[in-house]
Amino acid sequence: MTEVAFHFNVPDKMNYVCRILRKACQAKARVVVTGPPEELKNLDEALWTFSPQSFIAHCWSTDDLTKTQLSLVILQADGAGTAPAAMPHHEVLLNLAPSMPQGYETFERVIEVVGLGEEDKTHARERWKTYSKRGYTLVKHDLSTKSAVS
Repeated sequence: MTEVAFHFNVPDKMNYVCRILRKACQAKARVVVTGPPEELKNLDEALWTFSPQSFIAHCWSTDDLTKTQLSLVILQADGAGTAPAAMPHHEVLLNLAPSMPQGYETFERVIEVVGLGEEDKTHARERWKTYSKRGYTLVKHDLSTKSAVS
């Protein structure tokens, strides 16, 4: 069954996601990031600039098949046509969207990143309830009580 982890109280979502993706790439994990188009455009830019020592190679789900098959990180904007379940790999799905990611159950792991805003938290609570009702074991990482991912 898919492992679902929520990362709550993230003060800077873009920076945090970049750090998660850097760590995943170092471990050779393959990640699909899904979310609103504007948020993923910001992430795309952040992946180029967040650290002068480490660029995180990535592509868009709309790129050609060769790129998406070779890339460790694929950005999948909501409404871009290809559902995350149709991606060439199903290791990790990182969700930045307010709704449940389509096809999440085909992935080994789902990571939900939740910022400090009340709207973000409200949507996360709804996703938490839905995962729980469907029988998933949920892991909670509360950044207000821990140090962030390095």
